[in-house]
Amino acid sequence: MANNDTLLNLSEVNKQFDGLLAIADVSFHLDSGEIVSLIGPNGAGKTTILNLISGVYPPTSGEILLNGEGISGLKPYQIAKKRVARTFQSVQIFQDMTVMENVLLGLHYRLRSGFVKGMIHWPAERKEEKGAIDQAGGTLEKLGIDHLAYRKADSISLKEQRCLEIARSVVSSPCLLLLDEPAAGLNIRETEEMADIIQGLRQQGLTILLVEHDMNLVMSVAHRLIVLHHGLKIAEGSPEEIQRNPEVIKAYLGGTQSAKR
Repeated sequence: MANNDTLLNLSEVNKQFDGLLAIADVSFHLDSGEIVSLIGPNGAGKTTILNLISGVYPPTSGEILLNGEGISGLKPYQIAKKRVARTFQSVQIFQDMTVMENVLLGLHYRLRSGFVKGMIHWPAERKEEKGAIDQAGGTLEKLGIDHLAYRKADSISLKEQRCLEIARSVVSSPCLLLLDEPAAGLNIRETEEMADIIQGLRQQGLTILLVEHDMNLVMSVAHRLIVLHHGLKIAEGSPEEIQRNPEVIKAYLGGTQSAKR
């Protein structure tokens, strides 16, 4: 149930594509400082939920509130200005730019100096540029990739690229971070490191909505799990509650495995 600490609230949200109901009456909330994970089989609607929250799609009906303010139907740049950031299933970075340049892109909408000032390099513009570089460098350090700052993005590993995408998302100090399969393609050791990174982000004050297929990661970081199946929310609870939920085991794992696996 939503309360005074609620940061994000979805109420009876529906999304229809060409007559197909992809999301059906989904309701849930995130409190400030929580890590909540959306889980479910492929096609369950997890990424669609992230797209609705971040403004990629408008909901067909229902309400999405951020800090009590309606954001349903806003454009992605408008929602980004309200301090919502996200990553994607496939890494979305500029391969021919440096790591530092990629992270600086995460600050572009907050920088006041325009193109002409940037060409002339007024003192105020130079001061703002230095501040942005310092902020980006500090974010890279927190993600453990500051030593790669001036390497081209196409020369670093997949795990480092995923950290770079997270760094670009959090450099602007969002209040809500949407993580879409941050461990995709990572090995066991790298996935464990990603879990530590996600925990560290929460300790820095971020609220996180996580979509992830690796159940070991999910169970180790999430405060609550929301289970989707064919666009419906079929369960919600702590990791322990979800592990024991027979409907989840049947729908998500075929009834033959433990949800912890």
